[in-house]
Amino acid sequence: MSASLPGNRELPESQYDLTTYWGRVRQTAAITDPRTLFVGKNGLEEAKRLLVKYKQGEIKDMNPELWKAKKVVDSTLHPDTGEPVLLPFRMSCFVLSNLVVTAGMLTPGLKTTGTVLWQVANQSLNVAINNANANKSLPLSYSKIAQSYFMAVGASCSVAVGLNSLVPHLKRFSPSTRLILSRLVPFAAVASAGALNVFLMRGEEMRTGIDVFPVLSEADKTRLAKEGKAESDVASLGKSRKAATLAVSETAASRVFNSSPIMVVPPLILVRLQRTEWLKRNPRATLPINLGLILGMSYLALPFALAAFPQRQKISADSLEEEFHGRGGDGGMVAFNRGI
Repeated sequence: MSASLPGNRELPESQYDLTTYWGRVRQTAAITDPRTLFVGKNGLEEAKRLLVKYKQGEIKDMNPELWKAKKVVDSTLHPDTGEPVLLPFRMSCFVLSNLVVTAGMLTPGLKTTGTVLWQVANQSLNVAINNANANKSLPLSYSKIAQSYFMAVGASCSVAVGLNSLVPHLKRFSPSTRLILSRLVPFAAVASAGALNVFLMRGEEMRTGIDVFPVLSEADKTRLAKEGKAESDVASLGKSRKAATLAVSETAASRVFNSSPIMVVPPLILVRLQRTEWLKRNPRATLPINLGLILGMSYLALPFALAAFPQRQKISADSLEEEFHGRGGDGGMVAFNRGI
C-alpha cells in the first residue's frame, strides 16, 4: 500500500470517511475495481512516483490524479510488505478468479465426483488468496499452509457430500423444497469451510500475535515530519494475540458475509427461471445465465462484505494484553492491519 512508499509526509488514508460503513463500502469498491488490473508495471511505477512526490512535499495538495494513483497502489501492493500481490489473488481480481469455481459449485445436478473436485478447486483458491492477503508480520511456513489446506478441503468436501446425501432422504419436505435445499448445499460447504480456512491459515497469528502500533495524533504526525520520519517508521509496541484473534475472526466473518448472497441468490433465481417455458425450450442458456447471475451478485456483494470491518483496525490498548495497557497513542488507541 501507499504507506510503504518513501517520504515523511503521510497520505490521507482515504477520500472517504472510513469511520462509517458507507465510507468503507466506497473505499472497498475502489480497491476492488477490476480496472486496476490493467494498469501494468509502468502504470504502477507512475502511480508510485506521483505519491512519492506528494509524500516528499513536491505536490502540496491531493487532487483527482493523486487519488487515482493511490487507488492503483492500494489495490496492488500488500500493506505490510509493500510488494505487489500476485494478480489472480488481488482483491480487485477476486470476483473474476472465483467466477468459474463458483459457477462449477453451483452447477445443477452435480454428482459426488464433481462436488468433490469443485470443492477442492475452491479451497485451493481460498488458500492462495488468504495467504497472499494475510498479515505478513508473521509469515506462515509451507508445512502450516499445507496442513491448513488439507483440513479445509476435508471440511468442505465432508459438508458438501454429507448434505447432498442427506437432502434426498428428507421425505417430509416437498420435491420443490428439496430441490431448493440441494441448490443451497454449496453455500453451507463454502461458508463453513471458508471461515475454517481463514482460522487454519492464520492460526499461527492467533498463537503468537500480530504487531500493534500506537495511533498517532496530529501533533505526533507533525513532530515526525519535522524529524524527517513517516508513520511507517514508528516501531511496533509488540505482538498481541488478542488483536490477532480479532483480526482473524473479522476476516472469517467477512468471508461468510461475501459468500452468502453469491451462493444463495443466483441458485434460487435459477430454480425459478428453470420453471419458465423459455428456459425449458432453451436449456443451453442455463450456463450463461448462471454465470451472469454469479458475476453480477459478486460485484454487488464484495464491497459490502469487505467493508463490514475496517482493514486498519483501531482499538483501545487497555482491551489487549496487560503489557499494552497505558501504552496506546492518541486517545489510548492502538492500530493493526486486519488483513483481507
